Amino acid sequence: MSKSSDILHRDRTPFFVIGGPCVIESEELCLSIGSKVKAICDKLGLTYIFKASFDKANRSSKDSFRGPGLSGGLKILEKVKREVGVPVLTDIHEPGQAATAAEVVDILQIPAFLARQTDLLLACGQTGRWINVKKGQFMSPAEMGNAIEKINSVGNRQILLTERGTFFGYNRLVNDFTGLAVMKEFGYPVVFDITHSTQQPAAMGNQSGGNPKYSPMLARAAVAAGVDGLFLECHPDPKAAKSDAATMLDLNQVEPLLADCRRIVDLKLG
Repeated sequence: MSKSSDILHRDRTPFFVIGGPCVIESEELCLSIGSKVKAICDKLGLTYIFKASFDKANRSSKDSFRGPGLSGGLKILEKVKREVGVPVLTDIHEPGQAATAAEVVDILQIPAFLARQTDLLLACGQTGRWINVKKGQFMSPAEMGNAIEKINSVGNRQILLTERGTFFGYNRLVNDFTGLAVMKEFGYPVVFDITHSTQQPAAMGNQSGGNPKYSPMLARAAVAAGVDGLFLECHPDPKAAKSDAATMLDLNQVEPLLADCRRIVDLKLG
């Protein structure tokens, strides 16, 4: 896949979808989810980017499943990219992972908790890949300008900004939809994360809780508000997912939800 803006196909489709399992559980699962979501997006005329993490380094408990690691994870992501025929995205947590991950993935993701980490932002920017910066739960929308400035400083302007909720008291996230408009003013594509926005961080003690029943409502509202893309995590058996099971969308929910969102986009364009 190209390093340039054509991976988003923004001139050909109304918006793009970043989706997949939270963490790489197996090659078979990634290929299955990727193939099914691609078929849905092809049917609806949407651009699809596969997402999965090779390491969940910020789990609530040290005993939680983290994934296959950098080397094993990239092999699986490369296979998804080749066999499913889609761009792939993964998050990294350390500057030293950037160049290696960029050899395979099309979009490097900065986790929300690390959105202010200068060395990480610079290392990602230097790869020349697209960078998806998830807004920290502790940051205002306007503060994302600092992350943009850091990436721009190394000559990279291929940036996505993703909203995923803001802390409000203990174990609670809220969504300020005016923040989407604030971030769009920076001139970069804005994405709304419909699953992590329903998360209740560490609400279950050694793992996070969530209210995924609200994800479809948030998705429709975000599309109506003018976001360029949606981010979602999905699984054929959400309760059995090895990470973020409490917020995961059932794979069967993806098509009707995206069909609704496509209709909203068509109304806006019409």
